Amino acid sequence: QVQLVESGGGLVQPGGSLRLSCTASGDIFSITTMGWYRQAPGKRREWVTTITNSDSKAYIDPVKGRFTISRDTAKNTVYLQMNSLKPEDTAVYYCNAFSGVTYWGQGTQVTVSS
Repeated sequence: QVQLVESGGGLVQPGGSLRLSCTASGDIFSITTMGWYRQAPGKRREWVTTITNSDSKAYIDPVKGRFTISRDTAKNTVYLQMNSLKPEDTAVYYCNAFSGVTYWGQGTQVTVSS
């Protein structure tokens, strides 16, 4: 079992920045990839970014150049640095981990509004 706890969401003005954190606990050595998904009101949950154990990264096109995923293995934590935020980035952001089984965090709200 893997437990994921997110933090760092909030309200930010367009053009602003936020950093989300996701700390994993439990059977962390079985995790092969971690990432972030988001779900905007009335929309399906969508994949945003993934980082693998070899530090390979991938991003959905709308966030390329603005979002950066990184990890601190000593802290079992993955970060999502979000810059140049837009109103369309407003969503609940979910941390995700895969170890043969998919695990989800509880979600953290990101609201981009003036």
